[in-house]
Amino acid sequence: MNESTPLNPTSIEDLNPKEYIIIKNARVNNLKNLSVAIPRNKLVVVTGLSGSGKSSLAFDTLFAEGQRMYVESLSSYARQFLGRMEKPDVEYIKGVSPAIAIQQKVTSKNPRSTVGTTTEIYDYLKLLFSRIGRTISPISGEEVKHHTVTDVVDYIHSFEEDEKVMISCPLQVHADRSVKKELEILLQKGFTRIIIEGEVYYVEDLLSENNIPSGEIEILIDRAVIQKEDEDNQFRIADSVQTAFFEGHGECFVVIPRKESKQFSDKFELDGMSFELPSVNFFSFNNPYGACKTCEGFGSVLGIDPDLVIPDKSLSIYEGAIAPWRGETTKKWVAPLIKNGIHFDFPIHRPYEELDEKHKELIWTGNSSFKGLNEFFQHLQSKTHKIQYRVMLSRFRGRTTCPDCKGTRLRKDASYVKVNGHSITDIVLMPIEKSLDFFQNINLTAAEEKTANRLLKEILNRLEYIDKVGLGYLTLNRLTSSLSGGEYQRIKLATSLGSALVGSMYILDEPSIGLHPRDTDRLISVLETLRDLGNTVIVVEHEEKIMKAADEIIDIGPDAGVNGGELVFQGGLEDLLSQGQTYTAKYLKGEEKINIKKGNRKWKDKIIINGARENNLKNLNVEIPLNTLTVITGVSGSGKSTLIKKVLYPALGKTLGTVIDETGKFDKLSGDYKSISQVEFVDQNPIGKSSRSNPVTYVKAYDAIRSLFAEQSLSKQRGYKPAFFSFNVDGGRCEACQGEGTQKIEMQFMADIFLTCESCKGKRFKNEILDVTYKDKNIADILDMTIDEAMEFFKGKNAIIHRLQPLQEVGLGYIGLGQSSNTLSGGEAQRVKLASFLGKSSGKNKDHVLFIFDEPTTGLHFHDIKKLLHSINALIEEGHSVIIIEHNTEVIKSADWVIDLGPEGGERGGSITFEGTPEALREVEDNYTAKYLRESFM
Repeated sequence: MNESTPLNPTSIEDLNPKEYIIIKNARVNNLKNLSVAIPRNKLVVVTGLSGSGKSSLAFDTLFAEGQRMYVESLSSYARQFLGRMEKPDVEYIKGVSPAIAIQQKVTSKNPRSTVGTTTEIYDYLKLLFSRIGRTISPISGEEVKHHTVTDVVDYIHSFEEDEKVMISCPLQVHADRSVKKELEILLQKGFTRIIIEGEVYYVEDLLSENNIPSGEIEILIDRAVIQKEDEDNQFRIADSVQTAFFEGHGECFVVIPRKESKQFSDKFELDGMSFELPSVNFFSFNNPYGACKTCEGFGSVLGIDPDLVIPDKSLSIYEGAIAPWRGETTKKWVAPLIKNGIHFDFPIHRPYEELDEKHKELIWTGNSSFKGLNEFFQHLQSKTHKIQYRVMLSRFRGRTTCPDCKGTRLRKDASYVKVNGHSITDIVLMPIEKSLDFFQNINLTAAEEKTANRLLKEILNRLEYIDKVGLGYLTLNRLTSSLSGGEYQRIKLATSLGSALVGSMYILDEPSIGLHPRDTDRLISVLETLRDLGNTVIVVEHEEKIMKAADEIIDIGPDAGVNGGELVFQGGLEDLLSQGQTYTAKYLKGEEKINIKKGNRKWKDKIIINGARENNLKNLNVEIPLNTLTVITGVSGSGKSTLIKKVLYPALGKTLGTVIDETGKFDKLSGDYKSISQVEFVDQNPIGKSSRSNPVTYVKAYDAIRSLFAEQSLSKQRGYKPAFFSFNVDGGRCEACQGEGTQKIEMQFMADIFLTCESCKGKRFKNEILDVTYKDKNIADILDMTIDEAMEFFKGKNAIIHRLQPLQEVGLGYIGLGQSSNTLSGGEAQRVKLASFLGKSSGKNKDHVLFIFDEPTTGLHFHDIKKLLHSINALIEEGHSVIIIEHNTEVIKSADWVIDLGPEGGERGGSITFEGTPEALREVEDNYTAKYLRESFM
């Protein structure tokens, strides 16, 4: 089935829903009565330009219907809410399997959620350590053991039949009672005999004679004869041992007359220390019992951030390196140090970064001549009843690693429990590829093997899949909220594989995001495994390698937005290359090319990072040129994001006073960075926190549109100001939905549902506001327009056109003006941010902005990447600098300078494997990026 022989909707009636998932006349968003039959149990790639309708087909139509059908199978209580749930706008869908959608967005912002908890591996680890963990004393290194009732009974039964046995325990004399009083209480409890120095006495006789021999007193709990086959006798002995442990406060004596005597203890103690018995909650940082008491299981505490206190380490103390001591009132704190520094040999004119550790420590602790920073912040803390002191403290506070648990989140004694010589904290801090190796080669006793066999299978299964999807460099302790969209999606994919579902429909949103081409091959094998288990795998994707591995390609187009939404090709790769005339086919065949490079730009200014050693970085010294396009690349986990997001961005941002994020470990920032007036990190996070945020407000075009509507004659007659056309403030907005256009129905047992507001029918405004029109369109009609339509509609209105044009230039002409930001993909959100910067730039603006892009090709078709590179080059032509973290070979080819990290991910990464032009990189041997770059240049 290809472009020349489009799918005939009538032929769908003849297909078998057991072999195909059949969608007839889908009209969701921009889909134009699209009908398609997706073969079951195949790997199917849905591709096309950004905004052509891929996600509308895969997620808003297919997954939405699968989810709705699942919910319909629930109880009548659940179904009472479903009458108001909207069915996708489609004639019918047949053959739908249970649907699992794995999207790019990191849906968990929970500060307690980690890779280990998300994948459920941590739950199995807790069980494993509580079942077979051995507690090792930190003092002697010996195993801590205690005796159970079973241990004592087994010991007794190790002797011959009919042997006599005595079970006793020490008498615990209370501090406030005499021995005589204790014996009286003992008699009341029903104990009649005691042992003193090996002799048995009746308690009643001793009390009546008032003559108690001196010496250690033991309570004689029981005297019995060993009869191994007699069940009543076994119960009697076990009960006596239990009583002995209770009365003896954990001590029990067993005497076999004329043969042996032994002392038992059920106390979990060694080396004068008392230990906790391992349990599941003992290893849970989400439970008060197992969590570190200092940080309450978060791994970090709110403290004073040294990087905020001393943001520019190239300054000396005399030049004002200490930020809180620069003010008019606070400079009195630094004056004694400057005045008296000579007396204790303190170099006040030496840059802070060149001070030795002794002098740096002195700044915090102070001495007899001056008060240090610690005392200064204690002083501020004592004055927090005044707002100015609270504000000042907040400026220098940041998240710092918990000093007690060192970021592991667990109580300290949890690390005393070992399995095969490793604690649970050791395992969660290892890269997953190392922990996988540990569990594959674990040595257990036969008894431990029997107990742990099932748990180990589950742990190994999940670890293997995480490693297969290219995430072996992550640790199980890594926060879920710190993962990129692509990493999170692959974590969810590995979790699904670990669950081994069969007969399901998996819909994935660009799982190749964040993957180096080397790792894409491994991802493909995982997707094929998912398919071979008996699932239908539908992947929304632009990655060439995944297209080549697909059983079927569905191309949606021909263009984006209103010009998309049609099935322009369906079939195999060979048919696409031989007969297809779509954008996808043209780029795959080489008829269209992305590379827009005209030669490397010359540069003289640069930023230098010295001694970067955060995470896996190996003490790197990196030079990044300015006024150029620099691409940071390397295999997944090689340290790209750490270098740029954890070191460069916060270090540079703190010198400008615009960033408060924790800075990774490095020695020095130097070079020409002082020419930079602003640093902007453009990532894939949503452009706004709420559903009210949308592209037209983000690029500030809505202000001009509201002013235009306020100028209309009807607005002037009724006294409508620009604010009346805002859905964010009271006045003209619909009050039923507060200008949202939708109302949220909270579903306690599942995700919340958003329904169209019944009052304004989704228009967001009161009816009288909608009476005001411009060119026969009211404000709600304007918000429903696409960027492309608005550009045509507002011709001549330069204030609006100037703001909207950048959105069109970055390839977002198809998105709606009023489209909620939470419906935008990560890649779309990133390009909206880029457009807002392009809109601010002008020839008169002499600012030098450093733009950092985190994988901007996310969600982009080849054709859209070309537009994106034009926009990025426009920024550089205006005098700005651009750094891109990227794996896409087309972007690497277009760079002026490439920095490649590696050679592998995780611990085997973190080194610079190449610095130079892309042309020089492709000549390098034994380099993964060079290998794929050579293929791209062919």
